[in-house]
Amino acid sequence: MTTGVDARARVLDAAVELFAQHGFDGTSVNQVIARAGVAKGGFYHHFASKEALLYEVYGDLITHQLEGMDAILARGLPPAGTLRALIHDLVTTTAASARPALVFWREMHRLGDERTADYRRARRRYHDAVRMLIRDAQVAGEFATVASADTVTFTIFGYVNELPLWYRPAGRKKPAQLADELADLVLAALEVASR
Repeated sequence: MTTGVDARARVLDAAVELFAQHGFDGTSVNQVIARAGVAKGGFYHHFASKEALLYEVYGDLITHQLEGMDAILARGLPPAGTLRALIHDLVTTTAASARPALVFWREMHRLGDERTADYRRARRRYHDAVRMLIRDAQVAGEFATVASADTVTFTIFGYVNELPLWYRPAGRKKPAQLADELADLVLAALEVASR
């Protein structure tokens, strides 16, 4: 028996495949429904429109990442441990959803103003948390000021945002290795020189 959650997941998977093959404009709701094997009512129970479906292709990932961020920040680790955990979570979750993320990046210009604003607000929340963590640690003397908190944040998210373009699950390095390398690089740059 198919549950509502299964139907929603199947619709999202079908949309990712079809958007990747034919683009957003070249894919109809009926094609998604047929590929997912759900009834039209089942589709519209979960998604108000094709635009809403496109948003959720990435919305599930950012929601999961924000929940992960909140859990990491709640641990109260020292700044270096917190930043390492955040980078690890961002890299591994993005790698796990690389194909949906890539489809979303290619098609996000199809979102209307309201959903674009929702997407930017969600991303900004994560960016702001990372930037504030770095800035506060720099002010406290725990991180070096070799680069501004903005520059370090843009470096981290630049890597994460580009990851869907080049990451391959069958590649030489697994997501945890990539996350460790990025975290090591960032934290080495932020290390306060001993006197």
